[in-house]
Amino acid sequence: MAKKRKGFYMHTNGKYPIPKRGILLVNLGSPDSTSVPDVRRYLREFLMDARVIDAPYPVRKMIVELFILPFRPKASAHAYQQIWWEQGSPLVVLSERVQEMLQQKTDLPVALAMRYGNPSIEAGIRELLDHPAGLEEIYLFPLYPHYAMATYETVVEEAVRVLAKQNVGVDLTVQPPFYDHPAYIDALVESTRAFLAN
Repeated sequence: MAKKRKGFYMHTNGKYPIPKRGILLVNLGSPDSTSVPDVRRYLREFLMDARVIDAPYPVRKMIVELFILPFRPKASAHAYQQIWWEQGSPLVVLSERVQEMLQQKTDLPVALAMRYGNPSIEAGIRELLDHPAGLEEIYLFPLYPHYAMATYETVVEEAVRVLAKQNVGVDLTVQPPFYDHPAYIDALVESTRAFLAN
């Protein structure tokens, strides 16, 4: 466990300090449950994002409210019911496991957020800002290996918006897309190899 000393986290071995930084992992998101109202709420938030449906707001709202939300939530709720785990949304549960595993590897505080649904990016940033050490930097890590407007870009845009609204003078550093990073490719190879072996 790290100790706070003179504006830094200090490893318990006392050898070197760590700047006051927190890590925010962000994934796509999920409805809060498989109920039709929760799915409708999630789809509205997701589809009204201009980075997802690239159209002027009036056109986007018409498409979503008239042609998607009256019909899609029921079918999507049924689809979610087929994959839902006892602990909740598979994507959220697996993301929480990633958060826990990373937290075991670092003395820095690690928070998890979803671009759509809960926990929101605002909640994740607030969790880090409320850390007793008083952070100076948030390291934003979108859990997408690739770059796309509807994934990576919208996460970064929302994090910038939320942090600016907090007006706390905390820096934001963003992890670049890592689709071609050797460690990521090696992890894909190993997971594929394990799957094929079974």
